[in-house]
Amino acid sequence: MAQPLILTLACPDRPGITARVTGFLFERNCNILDAQQFNDRAGNGGADRFFMRVVFDPDGSTAEGLRSDFAALAGEFAMEWTMVTEDRPRRTIILVSKFDHCLVDLLYRWRTGELPIDPVAIVSNHPREAAIRVDIGDIPFHHIPVTPATKPEAEAAFRALADATDAELIVLARYMQVFSDEQSAHFAGRCINIHHSFLPGFKGARPYHQAHERGVKIIGATAHFVTADLDEGPIIHQDVERITHADSPEDLVRKGRDIERRVLAEAVRLFSQERVLMNGTRTVVFRG
Repeated sequence: MAQPLILTLACPDRPGITARVTGFLFERNCNILDAQQFNDRAGNGGADRFFMRVVFDPDGSTAEGLRSDFAALAGEFAMEWTMVTEDRPRRTIILVSKFDHCLVDLLYRWRTGELPIDPVAIVSNHPREAAIRVDIGDIPFHHIPVTPATKPEAEAAFRALADATDAELIVLARYMQVFSDEQSAHFAGRCINIHHSFLPGFKGARPYHQAHERGVKIIGATAHFVTADLDEGPIIHQDVERITHADSPEDLVRKGRDIERRVLAEAVRLFSQERVLMNGTRTVVFRG
């Protein structure tokens, strides 16, 4: 039995889009299993935009044939669109430095079937014994050192690795290196970072100590796409945790790590299930 397909699309808003899309599927005897849409009324960039995510049973039709047929409709409405198999795991590279709590969590959720990803590589700017304290099984590990002098070569080596593995998703799991503008542009829309605050927040070194000194009452984490604007890319998911005056900086670090790993995992899930659509400097996230 053919697996369900996921159709996502974004285009200028105009009457009839939903009718034409659902009609297209009906004419091919496809059964819609889930559908969500959003009309952005000049909320980002000054133009009305329409977004849609549809999960459907192709009823024997091939994905290739449906894509070929849908291309004409997509061209008529100037759609940016994808049509992919629902259960296909997304080929993923995970980058990590010396804090491996997010990596450990992602691997656990992957191994238990919670995350539809296929880890094709783990990359670190540190040797394996310094970066990872968990069994990664057969996942290839790559040590790509980064210094100010060798950064261009290191980034080129990583791009070559991503191309060689056909990586669809890049996850910065507390990877403590800043991508260059060139690297950010190369992976635009498919590179997710976890930031240790509920942005905007305390930047720079020792963020939890800064928060403690300011007497904050919540801490948080933000998962966002990587762009040339450091820690200001389109936000995918956020969460917070309440704290009190009795919490020490060490308590904040402990609680912060928990928020970081669950926020990053949710962002990876949303991306892998084709639930995140770009909308200028923002995202449209169809939750489920």
